[in-house]
Amino acid sequence: MSSRPRPTARAVALEAIRRVIDERAYSNLLVPALLGRSGLDERDRAFAAELAYGTLRRRIPLDHAIETRANRPIARMTPGARHAMRLGAYQLAYTSVPPHAAVGETVGLVGASERGFVNAVLRRLAADPPPAPEGDDDDAVSLRTGLAAWAVRELRVALGRETETAAAAFAERGRLCIRANSPRAGVDALIEALRDDGRDPRPSPLDPDCVLLDRGDPTTLPGFREGWFAIQDHASAFVVRVLDPRPGERIVDVCAAPGGKALHAAGLVGPPGDVVAADRNERRVGLIRREAGRLGLAPWIVVHDATRPALADGFDRVLVDAPCSGIGSARRRPELLWRVDAERLTSLAGRQLSLLEAAADLVRPGGRLVYSVCTFPRAETEAVCDALLRLRGDLRPLATAGPDGTSERHRLWPHRDGSDGMFVAAFSRSSAVIAAG
Repeated sequence: MSSRPRPTARAVALEAIRRVIDERAYSNLLVPALLGRSGLDERDRAFAAELAYGTLRRRIPLDHAIETRANRPIARMTPGARHAMRLGAYQLAYTSVPPHAAVGETVGLVGASERGFVNAVLRRLAADPPPAPEGDDDDAVSLRTGLAAWAVRELRVALGRETETAAAAFAERGRLCIRANSPRAGVDALIEALRDDGRDPRPSPLDPDCVLLDRGDPTTLPGFREGWFAIQDHASAFVVRVLDPRPGERIVDVCAAPGGKALHAAGLVGPPGDVVAADRNERRVGLIRREAGRLGLAPWIVVHDATRPALADGFDRVLVDAPCSGIGSARRRPELLWRVDAERLTSLAGRQLSLLEAAADLVRPGGRLVYSVCTFPRAETEAVCDALLRLRGDLRPLATAGPDGTSERHRLWPHRDGSDGMFVAAFSRSSAVIAAG
């Protein structure tokens, strides 16, 4: 019996593209899993990853280009044809792959009934690529960067002239960021070990314990098995700095999975303190437990609905890292550039406010409540905070240090800070409940 042939890099990429778009898979989980069982060598694995992530990152301009040369909406094409054309069009527009290889190898991935159509459209794109869109309107910026037009409009409200620069930065692949796990290794020792391993670590401008590296598999870095570091973007580490856990304090992260911020806090409070890492999803709570074991930390782990916490009050600091549209994480999950439906923002904001209202009851008088979301639309950021202050007369805005100075609310941006997009606000709870109104 002959063994099955190994898939090609393009075949692996095409499978990833199909499953992320059609099955709403998470690219940051799916692509590494597909590559891990692909049998491809290191060079082909890198090529497959570039094709998969790149095609997802540029889906909006790719679909526009395909439609201009196919003379029909992409929604009216068969799934096999449109995904293959996206893969082929990405190679033509954004890589140095020779056009004949980009077309021929991609056409070979589709069924016989689709080959003629896919071949014809890709050849038209190769011979006559559509011109780059001009203008400064939301649709033009969307087509140049890959960020959905509604999200470009939201950026414009927050950033004005920086809108396109920021949109383009969200559509770039970010550097790998790791954070020294202080109970196991200091940042200086971690940097030295990375340099000895031939890496080029660079200090983070946002957090003294974070280190930036070029792309790569963090599980291959020195000290991974020993728990010397956590894999955490420095925007997330900044959230914990705003929370400011102190040795011996009681801390709760009410929406903790997969656990990065809660475990960061656990390392800062030390054995005299207590950190509760809570989440409603039992499977994702398992991720916290597994990572805590690798890092040598022992938070209390709770499964609960944070709108009805299974906890008593009296915590020194409470973190609500709320479920959100997540666009700020698009550098690591490129499908977030276009997957989020703007109509969901209202329901997301309602849940975020409910989480904050419930979490406020857990804060002791004089304690601190921190709200964070990895996104930027006003409905999920400023508006939620304003509504909370109207509802909770016992909360007051709290100014904390950030990259742009001391402020009650911070925004981090990839084009300014080299990090994920993040919104963070802090509040202190007074000793008496004051009627809102």
